[in-house]
Amino acid sequence: MASEETPLLTSRDRAAHETIYDRFTPGQKRWIVLVVSFAGLSPMFVQATFVPSIPQIAKDLDTTYALVSLSISLSIFATAIGALVWSAYSSFYGRRLMYLSGMPILFIGSCGVATSTSLRDLLFWRFIQTFGCSGGMTLGAGVIGDIYKLEERGTGIGIFFGATLFGFAIAPLLGGAAAQYWSWRNLHYSLGVWGLLEMFLIYLSLPETSHPGTTGIEKVASRRRLHIAWVNPLSSLWLIRSPNLFVTMLASSLVLISDYVLLVPLAYTIGARYDITNEAIIGLCFLPTGLGNLIGAPVAGRLSDIVVRKWGLRRKGVWYPEDRLRATWIGGLFMVPLSVGASGLLTTYVGGPIGLSLNLLCLFINGMGVDFVMNPISSYHVDVVHSRSAEIIAACVAVRSLILSAVTALVIPSIECIGVAWTNIIAAALALVAQGIIFLTIQYGDRLRASVDVGFSTTTYN
Repeated sequence: MASEETPLLTSRDRAAHETIYDRFTPGQKRWIVLVVSFAGLSPMFVQATFVPSIPQIAKDLDTTYALVSLSISLSIFATAIGALVWSAYSSFYGRRLMYLSGMPILFIGSCGVATSTSLRDLLFWRFIQTFGCSGGMTLGAGVIGDIYKLEERGTGIGIFFGATLFGFAIAPLLGGAAAQYWSWRNLHYSLGVWGLLEMFLIYLSLPETSHPGTTGIEKVASRRRLHIAWVNPLSSLWLIRSPNLFVTMLASSLVLISDYVLLVPLAYTIGARYDITNEAIIGLCFLPTGLGNLIGAPVAGRLSDIVVRKWGLRRKGVWYPEDRLRATWIGGLFMVPLSVGASGLLTTYVGGPIGLSLNLLCLFINGMGVDFVMNPISSYHVDVVHSRSAEIIAACVAVRSLILSAVTALVIPSIECIGVAWTNIIAAALALVAQGIIFLTIQYGDRLRASVDVGFSTTTYN
């Protein structure tokens, strides 16, 4: 029977494959990470700048806050669909072309949102806008997997996630300032222009990073100037039939729920409790989460790489992929559940500047804690299905987005029904359940992988 010490994913010759990671110099790799991080910011800004401007949009379109809020769930759904499409086609055409294809759609969608005169128009163009930029995270993770080898990958993904998730926190500040002092319509025009600038930056400076001979277009016998292929975007979802991929995706979703429970209703929890009505100041309250992301993601990535090397030495060179998940403990067992639970209790029972300050501290700790779980899990997914790295990240993003879209719709009704404290305590309990799932995956990862093989990586091809 297989055990943790069984070298299921070992192989003798890694040296030849590692030369693939020497195609780019360290300086070029840093530039590539910078460019894809810039592109990864766009979906964060498109989603997060919208929330503080909802009251102004509802007023301009003569509708209600609740109806405009439907666009949040719709944009999460668009993210799920878009991530699957862009990642599937990136395996055929390469990463670079998919970036260049998505940015014009972002531009058109942003202009459509800015010119919307009805709720129907707004919902339609929000879907198009979000779809266009939804490849930012999945393609970026794929690029990182392309250029960094196994023992460096966690650090690379950590820097990428840290930069992009920081945007998720500063975006509400900018969105709130735009709603308060400028115009939500001008804000979306600006997002469209940003999309065009990203397109030109990628066109001029981002090389194709897919490993030579791995894209579908390279295998087409007749190389016409224009080759249009049908790639099933839902094929990526078939990867998560593997139990280890499914349960770790589920665990990451349960942890990320805490972020949404804290941030989505922030204007109606922290804002209402501490009499904050200015949209710009409400946006500023998102900043601690972003700072936690900015600090936590690189640290978590570095820590997961250290754990991989440490356990590799302990196992005498045998690679057991689930060792990377050991880096999740501090975040999943302590930082996330304690911060979200404490925030609910503070909002309910502690008023004044002290309550507000402690709540902001909880947001910071939660931002770090979520990264301490999400980063090792994402790196683990890239490790074990390296040849389809963008696709496995997209599949997880898609399913996670569907889960979060449902949760987002339930957060405010839950707060109205059972209160902030109990809603947050439930989120904390879900985070603890997630850590229990991760513990079982570490213990029985070899058996889970052996039960359904979706083409797992070996050390030679990682």
